[in-house]
Amino acid sequence: TMGGGIAMSFADFGYDVKIMDASQEGLDRGMERIRNNYATSVKRGSLAQDEMDRRLARIHPVGGYEDIAQCDVVVEAIFERMDVKKPVFAKLDEVMKPGAFLFSNTSALDMDELASVTKRPEYVAGTHFFSPANVMKLLEVVRPTKASPETLMTAMAMGRKIGKISAMAGNTDGFVANRSRAPFNSEMVILLEEGCLPEQVDKVMIDFGYPMGPFAVGDLAGLDIGAEGRKRRALANPNYRKLPIADKLVEMGRFGQKTGAGWYRYEKGDRTPHPDPEVAAIIKSVAAEMGVPQKEFTPTEILQRLLFSSVNEACKILEEGKAYRASDVDVMWLHGFGFPRYRGGLMYWADGIGVREVYNQIASWHQQYGDRWAPSKLLRDLAESGTPFREAKPAPFV
Repeated sequence: TMGGGIAMSFADFGYDVKIMDASQEGLDRGMERIRNNYATSVKRGSLAQDEMDRRLARIHPVGGYEDIAQCDVVVEAIFERMDVKKPVFAKLDEVMKPGAFLFSNTSALDMDELASVTKRPEYVAGTHFFSPANVMKLLEVVRPTKASPETLMTAMAMGRKIGKISAMAGNTDGFVANRSRAPFNSEMVILLEEGCLPEQVDKVMIDFGYPMGPFAVGDLAGLDIGAEGRKRRALANPNYRKLPIADKLVEMGRFGQKTGAGWYRYEKGDRTPHPDPEVAAIIKSVAAEMGVPQKEFTPTEILQRLLFSSVNEACKILEEGKAYRASDVDVMWLHGFGFPRYRGGLMYWADGIGVREVYNQIASWHQQYGDRWAPSKLLRDLAESGTPFREAKPAPFV
């Protein structure tokens, strides 16, 4: 799916693209999906038929590695597993011409580890496209330790040439965008344990300015996708906070829109989310098993529990030198996660509240909820000095 969207991104801006797959069946499926996407645009009137034909003519399905050996740039977009990507990168290193850039579309995997299977680590970088790749504007360029300045500049410029907004990230689990978003994703489920319902949380975020609430977005993306990420983080971190309500839905086969049920239920052929009494019962049952006290939440409490968790994580990312500046976090949230534009971005919005107020609330939740709310050192320092997030001086970028 991602490979087709990435190919369209290049073809849309006049570039010839070769696409390959491990099987002819997969290649045929990918081309069919591309044709259908363009045909939908023609049907809606946003693309002329002759322009669709021109764009399709730029996309060339090929049979094997030898057919792409002379390309200047390769963007690998296979399944998000290191054990699957490594053999592909080793083969690309073997067949690609000297000086060819090897980019990986990954949302979280260690780019240093992936680069290590090649003899050209200086030509390797991460290029995290957001889904759907032919629509979403953000390109997160990930810097492995050995990547050359030329490689990073090429990746950034590549994004601009295909209409993306490129932002640089250090090589950390989840990079900048998904790592800063991860506490939000956990906190929204923890709120359910404490007495909220999905539709209540979604309403708060829609009222804030999001086009969709986070639970409806989860159903659209597929709850099984999030479950895979939780498994990986749990293996990497023995202290990882599990989310039994989310896991329970996945165990029941409630993957979201594609199965007709997730956080919401869906009528056949209709993507409208409907609150589901079965989900409310599951939430209540799991919360009782966990012994979590129930409470009523105001919209402000819900909003701050979600967004302050990510502000704190963004401060940790800056503290570690994995992002250049707070405004880069804003760019990623605006163009990768649909953060309301008129609010300026996550950190800009937090500056409007005030760094001391953000810190005091997080410190209070640290006392109440424990280590997941431990304030970052940078956040504490900013609060003590009264320095806004926009003027934060992160550690040297690594």
